[in-house]
Amino acid sequence: MTHKSLISLFAILLSCLLSSAQDAKVKVAKKWATEKVEFHKITGDSLELILEDYQRNMNLDSVWRSQLINQSYSKRMEMLIKDSLESSEVIKELPTELLKERLATLNAKTPFNIEYNESLESVISYFLKREKEGTERLMGLSKFYFPMFEATLDKYDVPLEMKYLALVESALNPRAKSRAGATGLWQFMYSTGKMYDLDVSSYVDERMDPVASTEAAAQYLKRLYLMFNDWDLALAAYNSGPGNVSKAIRRSGGETNYWKLRRYLPRETAGYVPSFQAMLYMYEYAEEHGFKPERPKTIYYGTDTIRVKKMITLDQIAEVTQTEREFIEFLNPSYKLGIVPFEDDKSYYIRLPYAKSGLFVANEDKIYGYAEEQLAKAEDSLSQFYKVEDKINYYVKSGDFLGRIASKFRVKISEIRSWNNLYNNSLSIGQRLVIYPRNTTAIGKTKSSSKKSNTETSSSTDSKIYKVKPGDSLWIISKKYPNLSVEDLKSLNQLKSNILKPGMTLKVSKG
Repeated sequence: MTHKSLISLFAILLSCLLSSAQDAKVKVAKKWATEKVEFHKITGDSLELILEDYQRNMNLDSVWRSQLINQSYSKRMEMLIKDSLESSEVIKELPTELLKERLATLNAKTPFNIEYNESLESVISYFLKREKEGTERLMGLSKFYFPMFEATLDKYDVPLEMKYLALVESALNPRAKSRAGATGLWQFMYSTGKMYDLDVSSYVDERMDPVASTEAAAQYLKRLYLMFNDWDLALAAYNSGPGNVSKAIRRSGGETNYWKLRRYLPRETAGYVPSFQAMLYMYEYAEEHGFKPERPKTIYYGTDTIRVKKMITLDQIAEVTQTEREFIEFLNPSYKLGIVPFEDDKSYYIRLPYAKSGLFVANEDKIYGYAEEQLAKAEDSLSQFYKVEDKINYYVKSGDFLGRIASKFRVKISEIRSWNNLYNNSLSIGQRLVIYPRNTTAIGKTKSSSKKSNTETSSSTDSKIYKVKPGDSLWIISKKYPNLSVEDLKSLNQLKSNILKPGMTLKVSKG
């Protein structure tokens, strides 16, 4: 490829990173396809600098995500909702008269009935005094989700302020689960999710899919509004069900004002709408209260959606696109076992950053070929390895840690965390973990046959040291050596990223 065409290619790639325009994405995919350019075959000092910066920013965002996706915040929110009905004292964090003025302003410009009362003041003051840091982090994460929420709510003519409902429901954690079994950003129960075509199976839980669940939430909220002709009552019904709201209306003598029939609602629902309105207030007056939300360190969150054509795993997608496994999980939270299944009569999708989606589309045949090759090596399909009936319940013992448990059942730490919705590596004695152990017999047989084939390879692949050539990637090098994975290469060479430079020497033997 000429220097001129390389510059042209970079211009398109950068425009794809900086813009969400569809034509830019198509242009990138076509460019890569027509010139048969693979991501790992572009060389040059300028590219290495860009990729190093790209990887560094992605690592920064990984830290940012781990701080934001925090179940403890959603648990505290849940407790606050339950306790807000009867407040023994009102915490004063701003003058009551000023709060009344601001609530009156919000009431005038939203379709919700926002009235001052001590309970609402107490919830607002609680956030200002005790949850400012957590709320700032939540505001940062909302920069990723809110544009998608707003587009979907607008599609169904639902007030855009309903986006704040996901803060109250899940603290924007797509894998959040309540004790009752409600799941996802919008906390759908199994039966309600099924009503809105949210697929729940051994592999997939679309209640955890941000796009699919938001579509379902917008439809459900619109239906509830048509039942009660009031958005506050629609909110109450979303939490406790339309039956409880109808019962409260009857018990109150026909009242349809939320604040007047509030005491006839279940305790949690009575605190639910005030919590929603408190969040609305916090966002609308964030600047006045000095909130400084954390934001992504890069615009890496521009994503595209691709329909899969064959079964593939998140591990394989991460390898071939040279992307963090954790980031792929973050973008595709609905795949419970780390597997994207394939069925003729059902569509499954993966979500990738724009820059990676063009690369994936241009190299689909090779990627699916690689995925099939990995399945064949295991001498069995992944669906057999991960049958739901084969799962076991493991109870953490003294001295256990995730690495030891993963080694015991021949699985990955990231898989254990994914199966059990763990957001760090902390364990407690007696904690129950769901494990889907590998078919160790088949895998053991594969490893022995791989070692045999390894001894029969040429001396060029028998060498314990490999010198990186222009265009090499960890994935390409790992394919030259049977039974050597990308993770093995990184571990053997103590690599912290997937970036390679021509001339580097790598260990390629465990011996």
